[in-house]
Amino acid sequence: MATSKKDDFAIYCCDLLSGVGPCSFRRMFGGYGISTDGLTFALVADLGGGEKLWLKADAETSPRFEAEGCERFRYATTRGGMSSTHSLNYYSAPEETMESPALMLPWARLSLESAVKARPAPKKPKPVAAKKKPPRPGKKLRP
Repeated sequence: MATSKKDDFAIYCCDLLSGVGPCSFRRMFGGYGISTDGLTFALVADLGGGEKLWLKADAETSPRFEAEGCERFRYATTRGGMSSTHSLNYYSAPEETMESPALMLPWARLSLESAVKARPAPKKPKPVAAKKKPPRPGKKLRP
């Protein structure tokens, strides 16, 4: 993957999170999504205070992030002259974890577990109706 100077922080975050598996990043929505095994479990985005690493959370793990003083991912939009604020189930990584993959590992695991839980269930294949074969020419049908 070709990288630029702008990608440096995303690369650094992938290194920090690599304890849960090989990570890759891709540009999305003006930032980056960080994934392992096809699951996006972290974001890198600048919401006004510089680039930050945001970790996926859920109803069960959100209180742990909040207890650490982590900031919830919130952004503002304006549509038709009306402003509104939206949030995603991502929290800024605890500050002390940003220096050490070992300190980041438990938080990366929480984030990945939240991503696994949020993954949509695989769609069940529709049953295929058996096609009736037309009778062969010259063959008599039984009543």
